Amino acid sequence: MPRPTAAQYASGSATAVSSAVALLLLTGAGSVLATTAVAATALALGLAVAAAPALHRRRAAGARAEAPAGRTAPRPSATGPASGRVPAPRTGARIRQHSLRG
Repeated sequence: MPRPTAAQYASGSATAVSSAVALLLLTGAGSVLATTAVAATALALGLAVAAAPALHRRRAAGARAEAPAGRTAPRPSATGPASGRVPAPRTGARIRQHSLRG
């Protein structure tokens, strides 16, 4: 599993803290056992949030590796609109052939 980024650490920590506070307030846990269960649940939730992007990237990479070899996505051409170049206008018999002027 790849190393988590700083954003993943931050989101996981924020999730763990906020869910722990929310669960403690909602459940009204008073015993040590209930508080321990709330803390464990909050930590598991934080870990799941932090690890979710890494797992998603791994699944996407696996799906790309399993794609059939003959079918690949078309690459953008060098003369397409994304390159900033405009192809030269076509002149010739083919254009005159489909013209509205006889």
